[in-house]
Amino acid sequence: MTAHDDDDTKPDTPDTPNKPDTPEDPSLRWWEHGNEDLRGRRKARQLELIIEAFRRDQGIEVVPYPSGRLEDAIFLYRADTVLSRDRDAGEIAQTLGQSLAAKSEAGTSPPVAGLYVHRLPKGRDAMEVIQELDEQFGAGTATPDHVLHITTSSCCPATEPLPSAGTPQPGINPDPASDGSGTRVAVVDTGLRSDVVAEHPWLAGVTGEEEPPDIGHYTGHGTFVAGVLRTMAPAAEVSVDALLIVGGAVLESELSHDLGAALERMPDIISISAGTRTRGGRPLLSLQVFWEERLRHVKGTVVVAAAGNDGDRGPFYPAAFPWTVSVGALDTDGQRAGYSNHGSWVDVYARGSDVVNAYPTGWYTYEEPPLQGSKTNFLTGLANWSGTSFSTPLVSGLIAARMTWSGESARQAADSLLELALEHARPGVGKVLEPGRADPPVPGSS
Repeated sequence: MTAHDDDDTKPDTPDTPNKPDTPEDPSLRWWEHGNEDLRGRRKARQLELIIEAFRRDQGIEVVPYPSGRLEDAIFLYRADTVLSRDRDAGEIAQTLGQSLAAKSEAGTSPPVAGLYVHRLPKGRDAMEVIQELDEQFGAGTATPDHVLHITTSSCCPATEPLPSAGTPQPGINPDPASDGSGTRVAVVDTGLRSDVVAEHPWLAGVTGEEEPPDIGHYTGHGTFVAGVLRTMAPAAEVSVDALLIVGGAVLESELSHDLGAALERMPDIISISAGTRTRGGRPLLSLQVFWEERLRHVKGTVVVAAAGNDGDRGPFYPAAFPWTVSVGALDTDGQRAGYSNHGSWVDVYARGSDVVNAYPTGWYTYEEPPLQGSKTNFLTGLANWSGTSFSTPLVSGLIAARMTWSGESARQAADSLLELALEHARPGVGKVLEPGRADPPVPGSS
């Protein structure tokens, strides 16, 4: 599957039209029209692409839960793996009839402190084994190795990118007093497109691991996210980690290690535009261990995470952890986007619909209904994209912007902004943050 072709010099033709900045086709904004059939078909296609990518790129079988139609899947997991805490690993291995291998042999390398990765005997499925372990040790002692992905169980981003023109939306913060200088942000995503960075001044100085060429139809996602963050905090030091590189996804056991590596660079903010639903709505074990063993010992750092785009109240991790700032999405009219997850576990809402920012030039082949199979040519280096993937870096940027003028740590700045968001709460939405809310108060104002 090819999302982008190298040749961006060919003119558009009638059978490959450029799409407008704001979609005219109502089906492109499926969340406004209750199109459950389209939603289900998009979900199935997105999960199918992730499953194919793990099989192709890593030789790993990830499967849906429950099994059956992908339209009904709640999450994806690695079929031959079960996770536990180190303290429970011996008893679980004994129950499975296995000897307790060295951690580096059993799971990720290097291993994660506090987390044990059990490889199952051939022919055993993780969910079957976990149900047996639940009966012996209690629910949650052993968990699946979930797949976290840009694509949620429904849709994230809520749309595929559309060509755009003009300038970034929301616009670039012009105030040097709140430009994010002196702050450091780690973006967990697909990696960075250095060719795109070179074309847009608001991305100047952004660094990171180069995005793999075979990332699929999430090409440019990490760069777009960094661009949104930089519109709010133009002087923030931003690095983009290439972690969501298997079809826009990563195993939770791998992510917990990679987050530990990111933390060693001492970022003020870690911004994550990915996640998953979980078995029984329980917290992701690997990231809970990451919090206990690493993050809670680092003073001031804050994790900002996308609330997901299933359009319901179910918890989506890591955003649902109490130690994150979870971000839902607003439409351009300031109301909660129909695709955005919501509920008391979502901390704040910010614009996520029809966001315009930096994107690779070239031809793009759509993978999801209703545009599946059609092509369009991105000529301007900008795209219009929607999802909680993009409300998240907006809030991360606002936190960095506030830090510059307030002198607060990232955690303190986030708490201050959440208090401010409560003052601007909207009926039927909740706490809301908008560009400019991180700016210093005007001298002499009340």
